[in-house]
Amino acid sequence: MSDKASTFDEKAVHSSRSVKPEVQDVFGDEDDAAIKYKTMTWQFVALFMIAEIVSNGMLSLPSAMAVVGIVPSIILTAFLGIFGLFTAKLLIDFKLNHPEVHNMGDAGYILFGPVGRELLSWGTIIFAIFGTGSELLSGQQALSTLSNNGLCAVDLLLIFSAATFLLSLPRALGQISWLGLFSVIMIFICGLLAMIGAGANPTPDRVVVAAASSTFYEAFLAITGPVFAFAGHFMFFILISEMKEPRDAMKAAWALQGSSTIYYIIFSVVIYVYLGSAVQSPALLSLPPVWAKITFAIGMVNFLIAGALYAHTAAKILFMRIFRGTPHIHSHTILGWAVWATLCFAAVAVAFVLAAAVPIFSDLTGIAASLFAAWFTYGIAGFFWLHDAYYLGDRMRELKRRRIGTILALLTILAGTFICIAGTYVSIKLIVDAYKTGAVGKPFTC
Repeated sequence: MSDKASTFDEKAVHSSRSVKPEVQDVFGDEDDAAIKYKTMTWQFVALFMIAEIVSNGMLSLPSAMAVVGIVPSIILTAFLGIFGLFTAKLLIDFKLNHPEVHNMGDAGYILFGPVGRELLSWGTIIFAIFGTGSELLSGQQALSTLSNNGLCAVDLLLIFSAATFLLSLPRALGQISWLGLFSVIMIFICGLLAMIGAGANPTPDRVVVAAASSTFYEAFLAITGPVFAFAGHFMFFILISEMKEPRDAMKAAWALQGSSTIYYIIFSVVIYVYLGSAVQSPALLSLPPVWAKITFAIGMVNFLIAGALYAHTAAKILFMRIFRGTPHIHSHTILGWAVWATLCFAAVAVAFVLAAAVPIFSDLTGIAASLFAAWFTYGIAGFFWLHDAYYLGDRMRELKRRRIGTILALLTILAGTFICIAGTYVSIKLIVDAYKTGAVGKPFTC
C-alpha cells in the first residue's frame, strides 16, 4: 500500500487546474490495510445521513409550523428538501471530480487556498462539536424525563456524554454501519409514537391555522428550524470517502432528502394539528408524561448515535490532518489509537462543557448553524459548481455556455449568504432578548 497515494496533493491542485491531475482517493489502496475505511455501501451511507439529520431537526418543526401556519411550512419544507438535493448533487459531483477531498477543509483548499482550508476545516469542527452538544442536551432531556428529574441534569449530561464518547471510538464508519440502521428505525418509531400520542391526547381548544401573519424576525426565527433540519451536508465528503463505490453517493442523497422531506412534513402537520399553536420545541415535551417518556426513551437511541457521529466527524478531520499519508491511518499503532481516542474524548468533552457551562448554548448553536451550516448545506455548493465548470471546462466560455447552471450556482451562493446573515441576526437577537428578560440560567446547575 502506498502512503503517498493518499496524501492530499496541494501542488497538483494549483499547478494544473485546467487539466485535472490523476490523483488517488483519500485512503488509497487498502488491500493490505489492517484498518479498512472504504467498506460502506450507499444504503448504509444513506442510513447514516438520515440518522444524523432526522433527529433534533424533526422535533423543532411543529413549533415552527405554529408560527407561520401549515401551508407556508409545507411549502418551505418541500422547497428546502428539493434545494438540499440540488446542493447535494453539486457537492457529490465535486467530490467525484476531486477524489482526494476528504472533508470541507480539503474542498476549501481547492477553492480558496490555505485560508479556505483553515476556515472550512475549523468551521466543520466547530459545527460538529456544537452538534454533539445539542445531541447531548437532548439525551440529558430524555434521561431527565424518564427519571422524573430524579438526578441532577449535569450528572445525566455526563452519563450521556460518556456513552457518546464510547460510541464514537471505532475508527472506520463501516464498523458501526449497523448503528445507522438501528438509529433510523428508532427515530422513525419515536416520531410515529409521538403522532399517535398527540392524536390520542389532542389539546382542547387548540388553535390551528393554514397561514399566519408574523414579523420578519418571528418568521425567520420559525423557519430556521426547517432550514437547519436539512443541515447534514457537512459530513457528506467524509461519508463518501468511506464508500466502496463513491459514484453511488447520489442514491444515498435521494434516499436522504426524499425520506426526510416526506417525514418532516407528515410529522409536523400531524403534531401541529393535534397539539395546536402551543406545541413546544422539542415537540415531545408537549405530549402527556407517559407518552413523553416512551418517545424520549426510543428517540434517545438516535440522540446517542447522532452525537457520536458528530464527535467522530470532528475527531476524524483532525486525525486525517495529523496522520494523512502515514502508516497510522491504516495500522493499529499505539500512537494512532492514542491520538484518535484523545481527539474523540476532546470533541465530546468540549461539547459537554459548552452544553453544561454556557446558559445560552442553544442560541449559540443557532449562530454556529447560521455561520457554517448555511454554507455547508446550501451556499458553498454554488462555488463547487463554478470552480469545476471554470477550471475543468473552457474557463469563462464554459460559464457562458452553461448559462442556466451558472445562474443557479450564483443563486445558491446568494441563498447561503441570506440564510447566514438573517440566521445570525435572529440568533443574536434571541440572546440579547434572553438577557433582557432574565431568562438566562446559570452554568453547571441542576
